[in-house]
Amino acid sequence: MRTEDLLAAIATGLWRWDNASGRIALDAEAARLLGLPAEPVELTEAAVRSRFHPVDFAEIIGIVQLAVAEETLAEARLRIVDERGRVQRIVRTRSRPRIVNGDFELIGTLQEVPEPQPGISAAHTPITGDWRRSREAFLLDAGRALAEARSTAEVLRVAAGLSMPGFMPDGLAVFGIEGDRISVIGHHGHRPGDEKPFIDMPLETDYPAAEVIRTGRAIYLPMPEHYSRRYPTTWPLAARFGRTSWAFLPLVNAGRTIGAWMAGFAQPVAFTPDERSVLTTVARMLAQALARAGVQEEQQELALGLQRSMMPTVQPDILGMSVAARYVPTGGGLEVGGDWYDMIPLPSGRIALVIGDVQGHDVRAAGLMGQLRIALRAYASEGHHPDAVLSRASRFLAGINETELRGHGEDQRFATCLYIEVDPATGLLDIARAGHPDPAIRLTDGTMLVRPTAGGLPLGIVPDTDYPTTRIVLEPGETMLVCTDGLIETGGHDLETGWARLRDIIEAHDVREGDGDLERLADALVQAVHGPPSHHTTGPLVDRREDDIAVLLLSRDAAGCGVAGGLLARQAVRRTVLAVAQAEPQRIAEARGQIRDVLHDWADPDQVDSAVLMVSEMVTNVLMHTDGDALLVAEISGAHGARRIRVDVSDSSDELPHRRSPGELASSGRGLVLLELLAGAWGVDPQGDGKSTWFELYEDAGEAPAPVSPVSGPEAESEPAA
Repeated sequence: MRTEDLLAAIATGLWRWDNASGRIALDAEAARLLGLPAEPVELTEAAVRSRFHPVDFAEIIGIVQLAVAEETLAEARLRIVDERGRVQRIVRTRSRPRIVNGDFELIGTLQEVPEPQPGISAAHTPITGDWRRSREAFLLDAGRALAEARSTAEVLRVAAGLSMPGFMPDGLAVFGIEGDRISVIGHHGHRPGDEKPFIDMPLETDYPAAEVIRTGRAIYLPMPEHYSRRYPTTWPLAARFGRTSWAFLPLVNAGRTIGAWMAGFAQPVAFTPDERSVLTTVARMLAQALARAGVQEEQQELALGLQRSMMPTVQPDILGMSVAARYVPTGGGLEVGGDWYDMIPLPSGRIALVIGDVQGHDVRAAGLMGQLRIALRAYASEGHHPDAVLSRASRFLAGINETELRGHGEDQRFATCLYIEVDPATGLLDIARAGHPDPAIRLTDGTMLVRPTAGGLPLGIVPDTDYPTTRIVLEPGETMLVCTDGLIETGGHDLETGWARLRDIIEAHDVREGDGDLERLADALVQAVHGPPSHHTTGPLVDRREDDIAVLLLSRDAAGCGVAGGLLARQAVRRTVLAVAQAEPQRIAEARGQIRDVLHDWADPDQVDSAVLMVSEMVTNVLMHTDGDALLVAEISGAHGARRIRVDVSDSSDELPHRRSPGELASSGRGLVLLELLAGAWGVDPQGDGKSTWFELYEDAGEAPAPVSPVSGPEAESEPAA
């Protein structure tokens, strides 16, 4: 008897589906089962689709794709409908796919089966739309959760929490490959220590996960008998967990098997095509998530290693001083950039603190940063002064721009830098600045002041650039902060709002003796910018991108300077010093700003305005009527509520001012009149190499002493314009 006759006798038809051409060939019996004339026919895919229930045809597509991927049998039940959509019969199809030139060809049988009776298990019932919707919702949620996982541990945690529709594994394990051995890299639903027999297993072991990794094909074991019969050697290892069904699936990424995934079930699972489809889809998403997490972890390890090699450890044992440092990458790409800090021992016995930022957030910026850091170390170690160190560094970077970057068609890079030469014995700081943010000082009473310093262009723009230096003294108990602009501007801030945010952190932090408090302050500053609170304090420029952060903190110990902590607290003096050169009249605005910062908590705002006006007059007087520079010194002392501020403006001229009576239209002569009207006390003190004009204001004006008249002297017109 011919095969066709035999199949017809048992009401079984043959069909052949060519995916490449989109044509489906049916024998006579198959055509009859589809409600067509009982004769061989070749139809389009659309014509055959019209004979199936639409839900069932969509399912058969997924089942076929699963069978193609697993090289297994595709089996499903299908409802045959007429032109009005009424179900005529139910057929069962069994087909084996075959790959031909990248497309599949499906050859199988169609056989009529009776309607399912009540009580038949769900594994043998037709697919329903509700189950399909549940499955799709589950896969969407699973895909989203796995896509958001950033580390291997997080991927495994997400996998352990997946709730599959209709069948839920009570035990999961992920196996990885290392050479010719496999091991468990994560598991769920087991007690600690249960994974020990599986931690280091040869790839040739007679174990389902090992076979899956070797062959790249899934293994389904619906019953314990299947497991024990197929893997008798390793069955005792699985038997003790008391499960009844197992699925082992390959984890494949980019065509390469990177591991295996085991799902164990306490209840029997038939592993229908739908259930296998869900498991296979989850395995694919899990493999992609693990591969992605592995790449990210490798990149992070590489980036941290690169930055660690470029970032020195600060010297902890500076006599009388403490230092803390932080570097925080922006979080994008390889997490490397151009920010850096350094601490350099100098031939003089002093130390140099350097902080800088090369333009860019890429590997090229990191490479230039490394070159520039080495160059700065070399110039500093030769004993050059701060201005000479930055001048040479600028020439060095300009040379790289000219010979390396421009020659290869790359954009030129510049760098900002702050170089500070520190004398630990005296607290003297010589500062040279190349386009970098100014340092900030936390005074002994907790007030933070941004100290304006002279500066030049960023490094690398003009080869022969001068960098003037500024000298300040870090008093006992004071702390200096230097940072890159990422600490100030990250989160949409500009310089003004960024410094205000940092001022709140610094002034609220209690820095006592020792490195521990300084380390906590460094952490608090970074947390204020990158931690959860920072999301509630965004600045006005909310679209500004984040930047790398480098931070250096230098604190001068009070005890190391022979000052008792309690005495220092009782005699805390708020003090600021600012030099204004003849060629820098624009710094008069900085002088006004310094006075406002020093008086930020003064009780009477009118006195603050008066102090700002008098300082502006006094400094302008020096620049207009002498040939020297002005040195501004402002100090606040006393208990809160009864404090005194004394402001001295010194110059090198020995000509003393005198009071005048300017008319309404006079353009000068009002400076001393303002001092007499606004100051609690004022005067002019001759010095060996010039004079000092000063005034005092008292927070409790009722206790102010009587005004002091200026000293007498030659009548010299040295008044500024009113």
